[in-house]
Amino acid sequence: MSKKEWPLWEIFIRGQHGMSHRHVGSLHATDAEMAMKNARDVYTRRNEGVSIWVVEAGHISASVPSEKGPMFEPAKSKVYRHPTFYDIPDEAGNM
Repeated sequence: MSKKEWPLWEIFIRGQHGMSHRHVGSLHATDAEMAMKNARDVYTRRNEGVSIWVVEAGHISASVPSEKGPMFEPAKSKVYRHPTFYDIPDEAGNM
């Protein structure tokens, strides 16, 4: 990163009608406070957000999609984690 380039921040917003944050975009800012204010101005212009998370992109660790086999294969052998053999009553609705 050049000395003149600000760090990249990933922005997550929780909407008024949801319980989880979702990734809405990225922006450059000098620090977390500036990222928070810019995220508010850019991504919640219609007053739809109730919470904002800003995470410096360099601090995010992610799995590699091309290596999904070794990463997720062990879960297939744990059938107790998959509720495929439970009967869900119709009264429960969508789960």
